[in-house]
Amino acid sequence: MGHLHGQGRHLSARAASITCCPDRTAYSAALDGNTLLLQPVNGVENSRWQLGQQADGLILEWMGSDAEKPKLVEVLAAIEAAFVSFPVADKLNLLAPFDQAEELLRSGLLLHNGSGQTTVNIGLFWQQPRIWLVPPQAYAFPVTYVLSEGRRHPLRPPKPAGIVYQRHIDWLGRTLSFRTVDIHRDLERFNRWMNDPVVAASWREEGDLAKHQAYLQAISADPHVIALIASLDDEAFGYFEVYWAKEDRIAPFYDVDDFDRGWHVLIGEARFRGKPFVTAWLPSISHYLFLDDCRTQRVVIEPRTDNYKMIRNLARCGYANLKEFDFPHKRAMLGMLLRERFFAERLWVPRDVIATSCSTSSLS
Repeated sequence: MGHLHGQGRHLSARAASITCCPDRTAYSAALDGNTLLLQPVNGVENSRWQLGQQADGLILEWMGSDAEKPKLVEVLAAIEAAFVSFPVADKLNLLAPFDQAEELLRSGLLLHNGSGQTTVNIGLFWQQPRIWLVPPQAYAFPVTYVLSEGRRHPLRPPKPAGIVYQRHIDWLGRTLSFRTVDIHRDLERFNRWMNDPVVAASWREEGDLAKHQAYLQAISADPHVIALIASLDDEAFGYFEVYWAKEDRIAPFYDVDDFDRGWHVLIGEARFRGKPFVTAWLPSISHYLFLDDCRTQRVVIEPRTDNYKMIRNLARCGYANLKEFDFPHKRAMLGMLLRERFFAERLWVPRDVIATSCSTSSLS
Protein backbone atom coordinates (compact mmCIF):
# COMPACT_ATOMS: atom_id res chain seq x y z
CA MET A 1 0.00 0.00 0.00
CA GLY A 2 1.15 3.50 -0.75
CA HIS A 3 2.50 6.03 1.74
CA LEU A 4 0.02 8.57 3.06
CA HIS A 5 0.66 12.26 2.74
CA GLY A 6 -1.26 14.27 5.34
CA GLN A 7 -2.22 17.87 4.76
CA GLY A 8 -1.42 20.56 7.32
CA ARG A 9 0.74 19.78 10.36
CA HIS A 10 1.98 16.32 11.15
CA LEU A 11 0.12 14.36 13.76
CA SER A 12 1.79 14.73 17.13
CA ALA A 13 3.31 11.59 18.66
CA ARG A 14 1.79 10.06 21.78
CA ALA A 15 3.73 8.35 24.53
CA ALA A 16 0.86 6.61 26.29
CA SER A 17 -0.98 3.58 24.95
CA ILE A 18 -4.73 3.28 24.49
CA THR A 19 -6.65 0.14 25.43
CA CYS A 20 -9.41 -0.85 23.00
CA CYS A 21 -11.76 -3.81 23.52
CA PRO A 22 -14.02 -4.27 20.47
CA ASP A 23 -15.99 -7.52 20.55
CA ARG A 24 -14.39 -8.21 23.97
CA THR A 25 -10.92 -8.51 22.43
CA ALA A 26 -8.37 -6.28 24.15
CA TYR A 27 -5.78 -4.41 22.12
CA SER A 28 -3.11 -1.96 23.15
CA ALA A 29 -2.68 0.88 20.66
CA ALA A 30 0.14 3.41 20.59
CA LEU A 31 0.68 6.27 18.15
CA ASP A 32 4.31 7.02 17.28
CA GLY A 33 4.40 9.93 14.88
CA ASN A 34 2.12 8.85 12.04
CA THR A 35 2.40 5.12 12.83
CA LEU A 36 -0.32 3.42 14.85
CA LEU A 37 0.81 0.13 16.41
CA LEU A 38 -1.76 -2.42 17.59
CA GLN A 39 -0.95 -5.41 19.77
CA PRO A 40 -3.32 -7.91 21.41
CA VAL A 41 -3.10 -7.62 25.19
CA ASN A 42 -2.91 -11.41 25.44
CA GLY A 43 -0.75 -12.00 22.38
CA VAL A 44 2.45 -11.04 20.61
CA GLU A 45 1.36 -10.44 17.03
CA ASN A 46 0.93 -6.80 16.13
CA SER A 47 -0.25 -4.79 13.18
CA ARG A 48 0.88 -1.44 11.83
CA TRP A 49 -1.33 1.31 10.54
CA GLN A 50 -0.55 4.71 9.14
CA LEU A 51 -2.63 7.60 10.42
CA GLY A 52 -2.63 10.85 8.48
CA GLN A 53 -4.68 13.94 7.91
CA GLN A 54 -6.66 15.18 4.95
CA ALA A 55 -8.58 18.42 4.60
CA ASP A 56 -11.82 16.68 5.60
CA GLY A 57 -10.59 14.42 8.41
CA LEU A 58 -8.35 11.47 9.15
CA ILE A 59 -7.10 8.76 6.84
CA LEU A 60 -6.19 5.37 8.27
CA GLU A 61 -4.34 2.79 6.18
CA TRP A 62 -3.37 -0.76 7.08
CA MET A 63 0.33 -1.36 6.40
CA GLY A 64 0.30 -5.15 6.00
CA SER A 65 1.17 -6.99 2.82
CA ASP A 66 -1.27 -7.26 -0.08
CA ALA A 67 -1.62 -11.00 0.62
CA GLU A 68 -2.91 -10.43 4.16
CA LYS A 69 -6.03 -8.99 5.69
CA PRO A 70 -6.46 -7.57 9.19
CA LYS A 71 -8.97 -9.16 11.53
CA LEU A 72 -12.21 -7.25 11.98
CA VAL A 73 -11.40 -6.57 15.66
CA GLU A 74 -8.09 -5.03 14.55
CA VAL A 75 -9.95 -2.70 12.20
CA LEU A 76 -12.36 -1.66 14.97
CA ALA A 77 -9.56 -1.13 17.48
CA ALA A 78 -7.56 0.96 15.01
CA ILE A 79 -10.56 3.19 14.27
CA GLU A 80 -11.24 3.72 17.96
CA ALA A 81 -7.61 4.54 18.67
CA ALA A 82 -7.56 7.07 15.83
CA PHE A 83 -10.70 8.86 17.05
CA VAL A 84 -9.57 8.80 20.70
CA SER A 85 -6.25 10.32 19.67
CA PHE A 86 -7.92 13.05 17.59
CA PRO A 87 -11.46 13.67 18.89
CA VAL A 88 -11.94 16.78 16.74
CA ALA A 89 -12.04 14.68 13.56
CA ASP A 90 -15.52 14.39 12.02
CA LYS A 91 -14.73 11.38 9.90
CA LEU A 92 -12.08 8.88 8.95
CA ASN A 93 -11.27 7.51 5.50
CA LEU A 94 -10.39 3.82 5.84
CA LEU A 95 -7.97 1.99 3.55
CA ALA A 96 -7.93 -1.65 4.64
CA PRO A 97 -8.97 -4.98 3.11
CA PHE A 98 -11.28 -7.10 5.25
CA ASP A 99 -14.14 -9.52 4.74
CA GLN A 100 -17.00 -8.09 6.83
CA ALA A 101 -17.51 -4.79 5.01
CA GLU A 102 -21.19 -5.51 4.24
CA GLU A 103 -21.90 -6.21 7.92
CA LEU A 104 -20.34 -2.90 8.93
CA LEU A 105 -22.18 -0.99 6.21
CA ARG A 106 -25.51 -2.37 7.45
CA SER A 107 -24.72 -1.27 10.99
CA GLY A 108 -23.73 2.26 9.94
CA LEU A 109 -20.19 1.79 11.17
CA LEU A 110 -18.94 2.20 7.60
CA LEU A 111 -20.27 4.48 4.89
CA HIS A 112 -19.53 4.83 1.19
CA ASN A 113 -19.12 8.43 0.06
CA GLY A 114 -19.88 9.76 -3.41
CA SER A 115 -16.40 8.95 -4.74
CA GLY A 116 -16.51 5.34 -3.56
CA GLN A 117 -14.29 5.78 -0.52
CA THR A 118 -15.00 3.84 2.67
CA THR A 119 -15.51 6.30 5.51
CA VAL A 120 -16.34 6.24 9.22
CA ASN A 121 -18.49 8.99 10.74
CA ILE A 122 -17.50 9.74 14.34
CA GLY A 123 -21.09 10.17 15.55
CA LEU A 124 -22.15 6.85 14.07
CA PHE A 125 -19.03 5.08 15.31
CA TRP A 126 -19.67 6.12 18.91
CA GLN A 127 -23.15 4.59 18.66
CA GLN A 128 -21.75 1.09 18.00
CA PRO A 129 -22.43 -1.16 21.04
CA ARG A 130 -19.82 -3.73 20.00
CA ILE A 131 -17.00 -1.30 20.78
CA TRP A 132 -17.91 -0.57 24.43
CA LEU A 133 -20.66 -2.90 25.67
CA VAL A 134 -19.80 -6.23 27.24
CA PRO A 135 -21.36 -8.24 25.71
CA PRO A 136 -22.62 -6.11 22.81
CA GLN A 137 -26.34 -6.03 22.10
CA ALA A 138 -26.94 -7.94 18.89
CA TYR A 139 -30.46 -6.52 18.48
CA ALA A 140 -33.08 -4.49 20.30
CA PHE A 141 -35.27 -6.43 22.72
CA PRO A 142 -38.71 -6.94 21.08
CA VAL A 143 -41.58 -4.78 22.28
CA THR A 144 -44.54 -6.17 24.16
CA TYR A 145 -46.39 -4.25 26.87
CA VAL A 146 -47.00 -5.24 30.48
CA LEU A 147 -48.44 -3.58 33.57
CA SER A 148 -46.40 -2.92 36.73
CA GLU A 149 -48.16 -1.24 39.67
CA GLY A 150 -50.68 0.26 37.29
CA ARG A 151 -48.06 1.52 34.80
CA ARG A 152 -48.09 0.25 31.23
CA HIS A 153 -44.60 -0.12 29.80
CA PRO A 154 -42.51 -2.36 27.54
CA LEU A 155 -41.33 -5.65 28.98
CA ARG A 156 -37.67 -5.13 29.85
CA PRO A 157 -34.85 -7.50 28.90
CA PRO A 158 -33.26 -9.74 31.54
CA LYS A 159 -30.77 -7.97 33.75
CA PRO A 160 -27.12 -8.32 32.76
CA ALA A 161 -24.40 -9.81 34.95
CA GLY A 162 -20.73 -8.88 35.22
CA ILE A 163 -19.05 -6.10 33.25
CA VAL A 164 -21.50 -4.25 31.00
CA TYR A 165 -19.38 -1.34 29.68
CA GLN A 166 -15.70 -0.48 29.42
CA ARG A 167 -13.91 2.46 27.89
CA HIS A 168 -10.38 3.83 27.82
CA ILE A 169 -10.23 7.31 29.39
CA ASP A 170 -7.46 9.06 27.52
CA TRP A 171 -6.95 11.99 29.91
CA LEU A 172 -6.64 9.62 32.89
CA GLY A 173 -4.69 6.91 31.10
CA ARG A 174 -6.99 4.30 32.68
CA THR A 175 -9.90 2.06 31.71
CA LEU A 176 -13.28 2.84 33.20
CA SER A 177 -15.79 0.03 33.56
CA PHE A 178 -19.28 -0.56 34.92
CA ARG A 179 -20.18 -3.98 36.30
CA THR A 180 -23.28 -5.25 38.02
CA VAL A 181 -23.31 -5.42 41.81
CA ASP A 182 -22.41 -8.72 43.44
CA ILE A 183 -23.92 -8.52 46.93
CA HIS A 184 -21.42 -10.94 48.50
CA ARG A 185 -18.48 -9.12 46.95
CA ASP A 186 -19.73 -5.55 47.32
CA LEU A 187 -21.83 -5.39 50.50
CA GLU A 188 -19.10 -4.22 52.87
CA ARG A 189 -17.89 -1.63 50.37
CA PHE A 190 -21.45 -0.40 49.76
CA ASN A 191 -22.05 -0.15 53.50
CA ARG A 192 -18.88 1.90 53.99
CA TRP A 193 -19.79 4.20 51.14
CA MET A 194 -23.34 4.77 52.37
CA ASN A 195 -22.00 5.74 55.80
CA ASP A 196 -19.53 8.23 54.39
CA PRO A 197 -20.68 11.71 55.54
CA VAL A 198 -20.53 13.19 52.03
CA VAL A 199 -22.62 10.37 50.56
CA ALA A 200 -25.01 10.29 53.53
CA ALA A 201 -25.77 14.00 53.15
CA SER A 202 -27.21 13.29 49.70
CA TRP A 203 -28.52 9.70 49.85
CA ARG A 204 -29.62 9.60 53.52
CA GLU A 205 -29.29 5.82 53.63
CA GLU A 206 -26.90 5.35 56.55
CA GLY A 207 -27.18 2.04 58.36
CA ASP A 208 -25.70 -1.33 59.18
CA LEU A 209 -24.85 -4.26 56.93
CA ALA A 210 -28.29 -5.83 57.36
CA LYS A 211 -30.02 -2.68 56.16
CA HIS A 212 -27.80 -2.38 53.11
CA GLN A 213 -28.07 -6.05 52.26
CA ALA A 214 -31.85 -5.67 52.21
CA TYR A 215 -31.47 -2.50 50.11
CA LEU A 216 -29.37 -4.25 47.47
CA GLN A 217 -31.61 -7.30 47.46
CA ALA A 218 -34.61 -5.05 46.76
CA ILE A 219 -32.76 -3.43 43.85
CA SER A 220 -31.81 -6.86 42.52
CA ALA A 221 -35.46 -7.94 42.59
CA ASP A 222 -36.70 -4.79 40.82
CA PRO A 223 -36.78 -5.37 37.03
CA HIS A 224 -36.64 -1.66 36.18
CA VAL A 225 -33.37 -0.88 38.04
CA ILE A 226 -29.80 -2.16 37.58
CA ALA A 227 -27.18 -1.58 40.28
CA LEU A 228 -23.64 -0.99 38.98
CA ILE A 229 -20.17 -0.56 40.43
CA ALA A 230 -17.86 1.86 38.61
CA SER A 231 -14.13 1.10 38.54
CA LEU A 232 -10.96 2.55 37.07
CA ASP A 233 -8.49 -0.21 36.18
CA ASP A 234 -10.48 -2.58 38.43
CA GLU A 235 -10.34 -0.17 41.40
CA ALA A 236 -13.95 0.35 42.51
CA PHE A 237 -14.88 3.93 43.31
CA GLY A 238 -18.62 4.51 42.80
CA TYR A 239 -22.12 3.09 42.74
CA PHE A 240 -24.80 3.74 40.11
CA GLU A 241 -28.45 2.85 39.82
CA VAL A 242 -29.72 3.01 36.24
CA TYR A 243 -33.43 2.70 35.61
CA TRP A 244 -36.19 2.71 33.02
CA ALA A 245 -38.01 6.00 33.59
CA LYS A 246 -41.44 4.75 32.50
CA GLU A 247 -41.69 2.55 35.62
CA ASP A 248 -39.91 4.97 37.96
CA ARG A 249 -41.12 7.56 40.44
CA ILE A 250 -40.06 10.29 37.98
CA ALA A 251 -42.62 9.22 35.35
CA PRO A 252 -45.56 11.36 36.57
CA PHE A 253 -43.49 14.54 36.44
CA TYR A 254 -42.87 14.76 32.69
CA ASP A 255 -44.01 13.32 29.35
CA VAL A 256 -42.07 10.08 29.68
CA ASP A 257 -41.19 7.91 26.68
CA ASP A 258 -41.13 4.11 26.65
CA PHE A 259 -37.32 3.94 26.42
CA ASP A 260 -36.19 6.92 28.50
CA ARG A 261 -33.49 6.02 31.02
CA GLY A 262 -32.31 7.65 34.24
CA TRP A 263 -29.59 7.21 36.84
CA HIS A 264 -28.43 7.93 40.39
CA VAL A 265 -24.81 8.03 41.55
CA LEU A 266 -22.58 8.11 44.59
CA ILE A 267 -18.79 8.39 44.55
CA GLY A 268 -17.70 6.43 47.57
CA GLU A 269 -13.92 6.85 47.39
CA ALA A 270 -12.98 10.43 48.26
CA ARG A 271 -9.86 10.53 46.10
CA PHE A 272 -11.98 9.85 43.01
CA ARG A 273 -14.05 12.99 43.52
CA GLY A 274 -13.16 15.95 41.35
CA LYS A 275 -13.26 17.21 37.78
CA PRO A 276 -10.91 14.72 36.04
CA PHE A 277 -13.04 11.84 37.30
CA VAL A 278 -16.42 13.48 36.78
CA THR A 279 -15.51 14.12 33.16
CA ALA A 280 -14.83 10.38 32.83
CA TRP A 281 -17.77 8.72 34.58
CA LEU A 282 -20.58 11.21 33.87
CA PRO A 283 -20.37 11.07 30.04
CA SER A 284 -19.68 7.33 30.24
CA ILE A 285 -22.86 6.48 32.16
CA SER A 286 -24.81 8.53 29.59
CA HIS A 287 -23.00 6.73 26.77
CA TYR A 288 -23.76 3.33 28.29
CA LEU A 289 -27.48 4.07 28.51
CA PHE A 290 -27.68 5.26 24.90
CA LEU A 291 -25.79 2.17 23.70
CA ASP A 292 -27.81 -0.28 25.80
CA ASP A 293 -30.92 0.33 23.67
CA CYS A 294 -30.82 2.21 20.36
CA ARG A 295 -34.41 3.38 21.01
CA THR A 296 -33.37 5.43 24.04
CA GLN A 297 -33.53 9.05 22.90
CA ARG A 298 -33.41 10.76 26.31
CA VAL A 299 -31.62 10.25 29.61
CA VAL A 300 -33.04 11.98 32.69
CA ILE A 301 -31.83 12.74 36.18
CA GLU A 302 -33.38 14.45 39.21
CA PRO A 303 -30.77 15.86 41.65
CA ARG A 304 -31.75 17.95 44.64
CA THR A 305 -32.10 21.61 43.67
CA ASP A 306 -29.48 22.57 46.27
CA ASN A 307 -26.89 20.18 44.78
CA TYR A 308 -25.31 23.01 42.84
CA LYS A 309 -22.06 21.21 42.01
CA MET A 310 -23.89 18.25 40.47
CA ILE A 311 -26.20 20.52 38.47
CA ARG A 312 -23.17 22.41 37.08
CA ASN A 313 -21.47 19.13 36.16
CA LEU A 314 -24.61 17.92 34.40
CA ALA A 315 -24.86 21.14 32.40
CA ARG A 316 -21.23 20.80 31.26
CA CYS A 317 -22.04 17.30 30.03
CA GLY A 318 -25.07 18.33 27.96
CA TYR A 319 -27.98 17.97 30.40
CA ALA A 320 -30.59 20.70 30.10
CA ASN A 321 -32.28 21.98 33.27
CA LEU A 322 -35.97 21.67 32.41
CA LYS A 323 -37.78 22.49 35.64
CA GLU A 324 -37.99 22.10 39.40
CA PHE A 325 -40.57 19.82 40.98
CA ASP A 326 -41.38 18.25 44.34
CA PHE A 327 -40.87 14.63 45.28
CA PRO A 328 -42.21 13.65 48.70
CA HIS A 329 -38.64 13.54 50.04
CA LYS A 330 -36.95 16.43 48.17
CA ARG A 331 -37.29 19.33 45.78
CA ALA A 332 -35.65 18.20 42.58
CA MET A 333 -34.40 19.58 39.29
CA LEU A 334 -35.33 17.63 36.16
CA GLY A 335 -32.31 17.34 33.90
CA MET A 336 -32.45 15.78 30.44
CA LEU A 337 -29.84 14.78 27.84
CA LEU A 338 -30.88 14.19 24.23
CA ARG A 339 -29.29 11.38 22.25
CA GLU A 340 -28.92 13.66 19.24
CA ARG A 341 -27.03 16.27 21.25
CA PHE A 342 -24.75 13.73 22.94
CA PHE A 343 -23.50 12.26 19.67
CA ALA A 344 -23.62 15.41 17.54
CA GLU A 345 -21.59 17.42 20.07
CA ARG A 346 -19.24 14.55 21.05
CA LEU A 347 -20.12 14.93 24.70
CA TRP A 348 -18.14 11.83 25.65
CA VAL A 349 -15.07 14.10 25.58
CA PRO A 350 -14.61 17.12 27.91
CA ARG A 351 -14.47 20.52 26.25
CA ASP A 352 -10.91 21.20 27.45
CA VAL A 353 -9.73 17.94 25.83
CA ILE A 354 -11.34 19.04 22.55
CA ALA A 355 -9.67 22.46 22.86
CA THR A 356 -6.25 20.89 23.47
CA SER A 357 -6.70 18.58 20.49
CA CYS A 358 -7.64 21.54 18.29
CA SER A 359 -4.47 23.39 19.31
CA THR A 360 -2.18 20.45 18.48
CA SER A 361 -3.59 19.32 15.13
CA SER A 362 -4.57 20.94 11.87
CA LEU A 363 -8.14 19.62 12.02
CA SER A 364 -10.81 22.26 12.39
